[in-house]
Amino acid sequence: MSVTAPARTTEVMITYPAPSLWRLTVVELRKMADTRAGAWLLAITVLLAAAVVVVVTTAGEATDLTFPALLAPTLLPAAVLLPVLGVLSVTGEWSHRTTLTTYALVPRRMRVTAAKVLAALALAALAYAACLAATAAALPFADAGADPWRIPAQFLGRTGLFLVVNVLLGVAFGLALMNSALAVVLYFVLPIGWSILGELVTALHRPAEWLDLSVTSGLLLEPVMTGRDWARLGTSAAVWIVAPFVLGLLRLHRREVK
Repeated sequence: MSVTAPARTTEVMITYPAPSLWRLTVVELRKMADTRAGAWLLAITVLLAAAVVVVVTTAGEATDLTFPALLAPTLLPAAVLLPVLGVLSVTGEWSHRTTLTTYALVPRRMRVTAAKVLAALALAALAYAACLAATAAALPFADAGADPWRIPAQFLGRTGLFLVVNVLLGVAFGLALMNSALAVVLYFVLPIGWSILGELVTALHRPAEWLDLSVTSGLLLEPVMTGRDWARLGTSAAVWIVAPFVLGLLRLHRREVK
């Protein structure tokens, strides 16, 4: 009786190319609006920006109502609320327990983080474009003074940077803490607390001029910025954005995914 040897099968492993950084960025940008919290934040931001445009247009002084004067307050709702989306974008993987799936599909954590940062910057750019459009649409209906459309190029760049700085602040807090609730609370509490201390404690008046990001970033909305103003902004950004961001990258590299 002869025994037939079983046929030898060969397993073929199919490998797929890693998703590009562009594709990851688009996915992360979509995830910001897919959640209920993200959709509500975007909706509230749009409504508040529209309300600011209407109020400033109808109640502002005619001689002072120019494009730069109307654009600056229109940016404030986005500057306050969009950083919360920046927080949620980098903490959502840990809060929703999707880290294992995400980093199994894309093992390179820094690549995923880069996509999240680029998505946050893209959101800031879209919000800035929307604020520009809202300002341009509202200005013809206002009783503006002479030459209301005069827009210095430097002012456009600085107002865009104002929105980017605030969004990156939210990303840095989220990356450093990796907890949605804690990061959102501290994003609001710590800068406000530092501002209050800087006003109340005499010894902190001078350091607060250099370390209070809410004050130094607000200089970007002023008509003119001096070299000292840029130095103050850079110092406060290093403390509130760069340092938490670096700390978050170190935590991300060492943290166990489970």
